[in-house]
Amino acid sequence: MLQESSMELEPLRLLSRFSQVRDRTIALCAPLSPEDLLVQSMPDASPAKWHMAHTSWFFETFVLIPSLEDYRPFHVDFSFLFNSYYNAIGERVARHRRGLMTRPSSAEIIRYREHVDGSMKQLFEQMISPSLGGLVELGLQHEQQHQELILTDILHALAQNPLKPVYQPREPVELSEASPLGWVEFEAGVRSIGHSGGGFAFDNEGPRHRVFLEPFAVADRLTTNGEFVQFMEDGGYQRSELWLSDGWATRISQGWEAPLYWERSPDGWKSMGLSGFSSIDLLAPVTHVSYYEADAFARWSGARLATEAEWEVACEDQSVVGNFVESGRLEPVVAVPSRGLRQMFGDAWEWTGSAYLAYPGYRPALGALGEYNGKFMCNQFVLRGGSCASPRTHLRATYRNFFPPDARWQFSGIRLARSCMPSE
Repeated sequence: MLQESSMELEPLRLLSRFSQVRDRTIALCAPLSPEDLLVQSMPDASPAKWHMAHTSWFFETFVLIPSLEDYRPFHVDFSFLFNSYYNAIGERVARHRRGLMTRPSSAEIIRYREHVDGSMKQLFEQMISPSLGGLVELGLQHEQQHQELILTDILHALAQNPLKPVYQPREPVELSEASPLGWVEFEAGVRSIGHSGGGFAFDNEGPRHRVFLEPFAVADRLTTNGEFVQFMEDGGYQRSELWLSDGWATRISQGWEAPLYWERSPDGWKSMGLSGFSSIDLLAPVTHVSYYEADAFARWSGARLATEAEWEVACEDQSVVGNFVESGRLEPVVAVPSRGLRQMFGDAWEWTGSAYLAYPGYRPALGALGEYNGKFMCNQFVLRGGSCASPRTHLRATYRNFFPPDARWQFSGIRLARSCMPSE
């Protein structure tokens, strides 16, 4: 499931990280009312209250029950209420019905978290084996995934409210200048991608393997709102020749005319964000677009989406720096003019043209944890790089996010690519 590292062998450092991650989940939920914590606005989203409980259920189920002989589960029914999709664990509440669980209360879920945290700290006082330390780290990475979902799910819920409520007020930002789109080219050759050991990685990030790439180029920054508006004004949502067949059918059935949360007003396009409803920044990266929209925009631009192998090769020398949840902005920011690739991490998840499939030699873990990634390798596409709602310590160059091609409620954006084959 993961690679072990020296960090997982040091209980004090692991306890510190455990406390930081767990506290951040509570902090992200602090601006929400009890009603906010319960709401579920669509089947793909979950209530924040459920996220808080499920991440505790994960530690209870996979760490505490197998490791502490005297551990007693907080409540006998919680395994049923807060299991997500682990068939090997047992039955569970249907995903689309999670918002109907008014009980247990938010206060009881906080007590549940405290119960789990107390037992985890008791566990840290013991000798932690490399395998157990790695399992704890998996639980922390899992909780960081749900921290991002807390934000994207509540954004979707708040966007349904005609009052357009604010999760967090926007802080004033300096005005930025336009940054022309540039390209960075890469030569053909055999390259290696995938996790190579050392530090944490999900099982779907390996094994490391070789790929052959033809010469290619990637855009030096993310596609902006202004560039996407040009696509829209040129009839991008009305020109079927730009769209994949399934994408066009989805656009028609869903009535898409703009990215999710966008609304046309007399003074231009506005959109809903975690800081409320406001005019879009034409220079900031476009987000909340599906794979279908990203692909159609790329065709309109005379380009394409990068494969995930191209993306990983392009950023292999890039540090994991950018606009993450830690910045407190909770929205993409304008690319700072500089040489080379920009915004490879943070701001917006970047759709790739690669289907989410197993790497050569991949084997899922045995038991219930083997259901974490492998069983979703069908009908989904890979996204890379992280977003403004992602924790920085959760990301790396080999990280493979994945969603169905019609998903739009994540901070998903576009980076263009093109082939550089010589003319014949």
